[in-house]
Amino acid sequence: MPPMSSTPATVNARVFPRAGLDILSRQEVSRLRDASRGGLHDLLRRCTLAVLTSGSATDDPRAALIRYPDFDVQVQQQDRGVKLELSNAPAEAFVDGRIIVGVAELLFAVVRDIAYVSSEIQNNGDFDLSNPEDITNAVFEILRNARVLRSHVDPNLVVCWGGHSIGRAEYIYTKDVGYQLGLRALDICTGCGPGAMKGPMKGATIAHAKQRRRANRYIGITEPGIIAAESPNPIVNELVIMPDIEKRLEAFVRLGHGIIVFPGGVGTAEEILYLLGILLHPQNADVPFPLVFTGPRESAAYFDQIDRFLRLTLGESVAERYHIVVDDPREVATHMQRGFEKVKSHRLDSKDAFFFNWSLKIEPEYQHPFGPTHENMRKLHLYRDRPAHVLAADLRRAFSGIVAGNVKEEGMQAIEQHGPFIIDGEPEIMRALDELLQSFVAQNRMKMSGDYKPCYRLLT
Repeated sequence: MPPMSSTPATVNARVFPRAGLDILSRQEVSRLRDASRGGLHDLLRRCTLAVLTSGSATDDPRAALIRYPDFDVQVQQQDRGVKLELSNAPAEAFVDGRIIVGVAELLFAVVRDIAYVSSEIQNNGDFDLSNPEDITNAVFEILRNARVLRSHVDPNLVVCWGGHSIGRAEYIYTKDVGYQLGLRALDICTGCGPGAMKGPMKGATIAHAKQRRRANRYIGITEPGIIAAESPNPIVNELVIMPDIEKRLEAFVRLGHGIIVFPGGVGTAEEILYLLGILLHPQNADVPFPLVFTGPRESAAYFDQIDRFLRLTLGESVAERYHIVVDDPREVATHMQRGFEKVKSHRLDSKDAFFFNWSLKIEPEYQHPFGPTHENMRKLHLYRDRPAHVLAADLRRAFSGIVAGNVKEEGMQAIEQHGPFIIDGEPEIMRALDELLQSFVAQNRMKMSGDYKPCYRLLT
């Protein structure tokens, strides 16, 4: 019997509009086809390939492009709007020569968002993306254009965060929680990838089917730097690609009515600091926002460590903004449901929309990307005499920089060239941060070669 070829099967195909893609202008089509002079073709190619390899187990953003080096996509004008010409596309996205319907829908969501963000947000003089209000307006416009904002619907959207690469017990637990949420007619929004982003959706689909509930929503929110490493899971039926991580995070907290955090890695810890920093702002003190940290009994230590770190750095009162539940999916769902009743009452009293949380105060430091350079890390001030919401922003940045210095190629190269980061902070805070990262390494939640070693020194 001849050996099997390692070359993956590919398909050439034409795909026609799905999911209500709006008509594109000639200029938009031209930019989507152009890989030079600021064109969007490279971005379109990466994102569409990620959708076509939905369900991939790898977390390497380069893997799909290496496996399908000859893949290409072209946007063509036609009478009905646009069509996509796919060359050497992954055969796994097709059945008997026809593209899977859900994959086709997500393909056109990619085209829609890339074109819209470029023409109406980034190259539109109406938006000053250095201005906090304009950033929030841009997040709103992208979500509205994607048609994920629904009026006349009571608060019922649960955002789920957690690791894309988690253990089997943790994954099964996320499905159990999703099942309990689905039984209560709650919809799910995640980062759209595998692991803790897929599990809740998978559990909810069974519960929604049992309840004979239709028009279920499984929203995935991603951004170009993440989608290739975390391809949309097959359950996502509404995909939104935000332009960067910070706008993606703001979309989660503005669109969702509450958040459940499952065990994850360093990215999940950064998301926790992001959210708590917003909730701790004095202007958000009276804004109800149910937040649950949960996992199976086997991963209880993860949230114990997170809880200790948060109390030490941000004060004991920070624990009032979250609820920890261990190994009890039903309690997670009922706590979230009770929280939604408070959200509904508050939105009615404050005349805020159910579909977009305008009332949350989000400071600029939570909206602008942070580059973990030596200069930026030197500007951090990690002291507990600062307001908790301000300290949380700098803790998230410090966390991001230290992780980059240990596991990301560009960060490690910067450390080799310029020496360790210099951080202005309290020794006790930095010791606690190091202990947290060491525990992530021990639990295989932070992938690195060898033991964790601090890539910084304190300012003396």
